[in-house]
Amino acid sequence: MIRIKRVFEAPSQDDGCRILIDRLWPRRLTRRRAKVDLWFKDIAPSDELKNWLVNDPLKGIEFMRRYFHELDNKKETILQIIEKTKDKGVTLLYGAKDKEMNHAVVLQEYLKAQIRR
Repeated sequence: MIRIKRVFEAPSQDDGCRILIDRLWPRRLTRRRAKVDLWFKDIAPSDELKNWLVNDPLKGIEFMRRYFHELDNKKETILQIIEKTKDKGVTLLYGAKDKEMNHAVVLQEYLKAQIRR
């Protein structure tokens, strides 16, 4: 089970392992309140890719393709996340305001595809 949630939302018992997937710690959020189990900074999209998307949010499909390519080079972290899904599942935590188009949505799809293989 792989869930996604804004890091600012209240933790729940259904979250399983809570993994922050942003490169930077969210502003005005204490570690105690966030209740993050793991923080994988390296799984976030590159600054170049993130800035490219911000300049034109209509680039969603191309962002997904490019981010998948970046994720292909982060196999060790991907395997760690997949391993965590076997226990109580994971919740990927992100700070972006857009709940529809963000790197957590793309990472969730990538992980599901890897698990199916």
